[in-house]
Amino acid sequence: MTFTGRASKPGAMVTPSNFMSDNAAAVCPEVLAAVAAAAPAQAAGYDGDDWSRALDGLFSALFGRPCMALPVSTGTAANALALACLVPPWGAIACHPEAHIQVDECGAPEFFTHGAKLLLCPGADGKLTPGGLDAALAGHRGDVHQVQLAALSITQATECGTVYTAAEVAALAAHARARGWRLHMDGARFANAVAHLGGDPAPLVAGLDALSFGCIKNGGLSAEAIVLFDLALADQLRWRRKRAGQMPSKGRFNAAQIIAMVENGVWLRNARAANAGAQALAAAAASRLMYPVQANEVFVQLAPGEPERLRAQGFQFYDWGDAGSNQARLVVSWDTPAEAIARLAHALQAG
Repeated sequence: MTFTGRASKPGAMVTPSNFMSDNAAAVCPEVLAAVAAAAPAQAAGYDGDDWSRALDGLFSALFGRPCMALPVSTGTAANALALACLVPPWGAIACHPEAHIQVDECGAPEFFTHGAKLLLCPGADGKLTPGGLDAALAGHRGDVHQVQLAALSITQATECGTVYTAAEVAALAAHARARGWRLHMDGARFANAVAHLGGDPAPLVAGLDALSFGCIKNGGLSAEAIVLFDLALADQLRWRRKRAGQMPSKGRFNAAQIIAMVENGVWLRNARAANAGAQALAAAAASRLMYPVQANEVFVQLAPGEPERLRAQGFQFYDWGDAGSNQARLVVSWDTPAEAIARLAHALQAG
C-alpha cells in the first residue's frame, strides 16, 4: 500500500504525537556530539580525513567481510548511486512494486543509471521470493529488443514493515547469482531489521553487492552510507559520487555521524527502542493489523470515522492505501515518548 500524502491535523488544545515518519525524529545525542567534536579539528578535505578513512574498517569489522563505505546525504542518493554502479543504461532492476526506488524517489534510479528500467515483481507482505520473481518475469525475453535484467533490489525492512530473514536473503542472493544479476539492498531501516533478528548483521549482507545503510531515520542527522562489497566497483562509485555532488569538501562531518551510530552500538539501541514501541501498538491493534509487525512500522485497518477520532486526540499519521480505505501507517521512532505510545495503544484498543 502507498501513502496518499494526507497528513494528520491535530485537534485544538491537544499536544500532537507524531507517528507519521521516523524522518521526523530528533538527532540522537551521540551524533550531535560527534559533529561537535569534529568541528574544531583541522583536517584534510574530500575523504582525506581520519573519520572518512576509518569507515572501510568500521564496516568491514561490522559485517565480517571486506567492503568500502562512502557517505552520502540522502537515502535516495545511496540507492541511486549504488544501482548506477551495478546496472548499465540498457539494463533493468527487479524490485517490489512498493519499493522506495519505485514509489518515492522521483525517477532518481533511472536518472543516475542513465535509463535503466525498474521491473516490478509483486510479493506478499512487501517481500520478494525466487518463485515470485520467476512468475513476474516469465514474459521478459531478454533479447536485444528489451532491457537486460542486471540487478535485484530488495528493501530491509520492507515498505510493509516486514523483515527478510537471513535464509530469505540467501535464497534471493543465490537466485540472482544464478541469473547473473547483482544484488542491492535498500537498508533505510536496516537497523530495525537487524534488531528484530537478534543483532547480528553479517548474515543479512551475505551475497550482497551493495547496501544502502540507513542512519537518518534511526537518529542520524544528514548522512547515510553506501557500503560496497564488490571492491572492483570502488573507483566507479567514487567517481559517480563526486559527479553527483555527493562528496562534501568537509566529509569528516558525515563520516563522524556514521561512526557515532555504529561504533558503540547506538544504531541497534535506537532501533530496538523503535521496534519495542511498534510492538506495543501491534498488541493494541491485534486482529486489525494489515501486515506482521517486525520493525518499527504498524499498518492498521481503522474503522470508519476512527482516523478523525484519533487525530482529534492529537495523533499524527499518514493515511494509507486508497482514499477512504481507513487504512493507516503508524511509525515509531527511536525517541517516540513512551507516554505517546501508551496513549495511542489505548486509543486503538478503544476502537
